[in-house]
Amino acid sequence: MALLVREKGEFKYVDEGQGQVLMLLHGLFGALSNWEGVVNHYSKHLRVVIPMLPIYEMPIKEAGLVGLREFTEKFVDTMNLSNMIIMGNSLGGHVGILYTLNNPTKVAKLVLTGSSGLFENTMGGSYPRRGSYDYIRERVAYTFYDPNVASKELVDEVFETTKSIPKCMRIVAIAKSAQRNNLALELPKINVPTLLVWGLNDTITPPMVGHEFNRLIPNSELKFIDKCCHAPMMEHPEKFNELVEDFLMKQAS
Repeated sequence: MALLVREKGEFKYVDEGQGQVLMLLHGLFGALSNWEGVVNHYSKHLRVVIPMLPIYEMPIKEAGLVGLREFTEKFVDTMNLSNMIIMGNSLGGHVGILYTLNNPTKVAKLVLTGSSGLFENTMGGSYPRRGSYDYIRERVAYTFYDPNVASKELVDEVFETTKSIPKCMRIVAIAKSAQRNNLALELPKINVPTLLVWGLNDTITPPMVGHEFNRLIPNSELKFIDKCCHAPMMEHPEKFNELVEDFLMKQAS
C-alpha cells in the first residue's frame, strides 16, 4: 500500500496502526518506500510511526547527528510517544542509538540494521557526484546484493536529490558527522534489549561491524541474512520481519 504522509507543525510523518509504538528511522538516502514491507506487516498489531528526518532541509550549521537526534526528540515529545520500539537502518540506526542513550526511559527495545556509529563506507567509499546518472545508479546498486532491487524510481529519487548543491552540502556534512561520531565508548551504556540484523554481504557496514555492535551492546543478539547487503528490510522483507517478530515475541514472554 502507498504510505500516507501526515503533517503536524514542522513534522511530516507516517502513522499507521494501533498498539505499542514502533518508530522507524531511515538512512541518509532513505525513502518511505524502504519501509513498506515493515509497515504493511507491523501496522496490523503495532502503531508504526516514521518521522521524515530533515536531512535535506535542516540549517547547514545543524546538519549532523546532534541536530537529527534533537529533531527526533522534539518529534517524540510533540507526538507524546513512549515505550517505543525503535528500528533504524544505516544513519537512522545511529540516530536511534543516540536517542536511546539520551532518552532511556522512552525506549523499550532497539532494532538496528546496517547501522552507522562504528564504521561505514559512505556511498561505497565516495561522496555523491552531481550530474552523473550512471554514477548514481552504480552507487545505489552498490547498496544491494541484487542490483535489480535498485529500481529506476529509487535511482531517480537519489539522482534528483544529488542534483541540488544545498542538499549535497547537507548530505556531506551529515555523512562526515556520522564518521566522526564513533559510539564505541557509549554502546555499553545501552541497557534495552537490542536486535542487530545484518546483511552477510553488506559492503557499507560489513559483517565485522555487526559483530562489534554485538560485542559492545550488553543485551544484544546478532542475526545475519545471506545474499543481502545494506538494507535487509528491502532486499529480504519476509526474512527480516520474521527475525524481528521472533525477537519481539521472545522479549514479550
